Amino acid sequence: MKEKTGFDTLLAKVISSNACLGCSACSIVCPFKGVLGFREEKPVLIGECKNCGICASVCPRFNIQIGEIEEFIFNRKRKSEETFGINKEIYVARTTNKEILEKCQDGGVATSLLVSSLDLGDTDCSVISGIDPEHPWLPKPLLATKRKEIMMYSGTRYTYSPNLIAYGEAISKRLQKIAFIGTPCQILALRRIQMSPLKKYSNTISFTLGLFCSECFSYEGLIVNKIQRDLRIDLREILKMNIKGRLLIQKMNREIIGIPLKELKAYSSPRCELCNDFSAELADISLGGVGLDGWTFTILRTNKGLEVFRNAQDNGILEVKPVEEFPSALNLLLKLSSSKRERGKKDKP
Repeated sequence: MKEKTGFDTLLAKVISSNACLGCSACSIVCPFKGVLGFREEKPVLIGECKNCGICASVCPRFNIQIGEIEEFIFNRKRKSEETFGINKEIYVARTTNKEILEKCQDGGVATSLLVSSLDLGDTDCSVISGIDPEHPWLPKPLLATKRKEIMMYSGTRYTYSPNLIAYGEAISKRLQKIAFIGTPCQILALRRIQMSPLKKYSNTISFTLGLFCSECFSYEGLIVNKIQRDLRIDLREILKMNIKGRLLIQKMNREIIGIPLKELKAYSSPRCELCNDFSAELADISLGGVGLDGWTFTILRTNKGLEVFRNAQDNGILEVKPVEEFPSALNLLLKLSSSKRERGKKDKP
């Protein structure tokens, strides 16, 4: 008889080898109360493990069978020529909402899709990244049930936020129409959760938005040490950040300060080296500002993604252009996707 995989396997294969992302997926789905906790960005055993194997089955760093997940989502596997994953349609878009455009990362498409879906009643909440009120620019998982919450936290924080914690909160509150936005690794974990035997997770996700991601950075290193201490920038005076060949910090007074990317390498997370997914290939819709200024590269991957995008477009909240008008952005996406796929070919746990 095959021995069931318990938390001890994750401890040996993932956590002890520093491969753990700190996504919290395992602790969220543990069906036994008081057994698996989450402290200091890592799962911890606080009770007696029942060796049910569910924690290992949802881990985005253990025994991954991407082909099986692709079959689950798309009913087929990715072809070799599909460099940035399976997709149905590709566009470049931006929001028509001036308030969103003022604060958004690039074209504000992610925020617009979440707001539009909430307004139409297609979702009753969104799992997003907020900001810790005690620590400026420290991302914090947030379960947003109001449009003002979604709009307030528009934009990207370049340090890690375990958004699945807020997803667990949504499940505990028995919310049934959840929109989720996160990094490629979080989308992978969420898809594995959807494939798990726990039925309460299977039908609660309305749609997923995946963010293009090369890597994330340490909050203490990048935000506190580099930006606040070395550059002497008041974190509360930062309006937004973006990466366009370098890290651009825009202050409330519209001053923009740039940091060369080579200066950020010291603060990048080594855990990101194992990831081979740049464009969130398992999401319903993938989004990023790669090679663009004020617009969002938008990849519609599933029928649900098409529906969500069309609803927002019909609602007048999006301006849409064909991707063919932006050949350099498409070429850059191909390059970055190929590069990260090669980088992530290291052995996985």
